Parts: sequence; C-alpha cells; structure tokens
Amino acid sequence: MTNDLTATALAPILLITANPSHPLAHLALRYAQAVLEQSSSLDDNDRTHPTSALQVFFYGEAAQTANGLRWQSADQPNLSAQWQALAEQYSLRLLVCVSTALSRGISDADNSQRHQLTGDNLAARFELVGLGELAMMMQNGGRLMQF
Repeated sequence: MTNDLTATALAPILLITANPSHPLAHLALRYAQAVLEQSSSLDDNDRTHPTSALQVFFYGEAAQTANGLRWQSADQPNLSAQWQALAEQYSLRLLVCVSTALSRGISDADNSQRHQLTGDNLAARFELVGLGELAMMMQNGGRLMQF
C-alpha cells in the first residue's frame, strides 16, 4: 500500500503564475479539473492506493486569485470562486506564496497582525505559505506544470 507521503510525491505540481484575468489562468483551472476528475474515477476503481492527485501553488501575479475582495463582473467567470469550489469538492489545498500575496495587498489575519495591517482579505480555502513549500513539493519529485 502506498503511504500519503509517496502519493503526494507522485502528484503533479501546478504552478500558477498568470494573472487571474489572463487566459492561462483559466487554462490552469481546466487542467486541474481534468486531472482531479480523472484521478477521482481511478480512485473509484482502486481504493487500495490513496492519492493526492494534484498540488497547487499560486505565485507572482497569480496571487491575485486569492484576493477575497476581487470583484468580477457577471459576464466573466469568477476564477477565485471556481478554485474554491474545486478545493471543496476534492479537499485540495490552494497554496499561495505569502511574499507575493503580501506585496499585492493580500493578507490573512495572522500576517495582518504581524505586519500591522488594517485588515485581511485572503479568500476562503486559500492558504498563505512560504516559498519553501514549493521547493519541498519539487524535491519530492512531482512533475511541474506552469501556467
């Protein structure tokens, strides 16, 4: 039987750097949906090998996806809400580089207090983490896909 660490090590890493308004950001979401749907159907057939099908990391301009105050007009898909729904459905962690998020005005409660900011606006289901998280994912051998 595969342990959770090994399963995570085999999971592809989705590194998203595109601004949420860029077509590549939407392509990354569709890619993630496809991977997770395929993995889910495989898991239904084989329950002996638990897998973490995908690891997601938002970096640079993609940190804007985690902005809970980001408004989207009704005629455009809400990328943040779509990621949140995917995370909910598949218990997917949505990791965001803390440095790139803070430099773009996106913060959680802990960092707002630490840096004496007046509020927080990190969208639900997103997590601020250090860049070391991405390095650890890569060290564990996951295939890297960048959008």
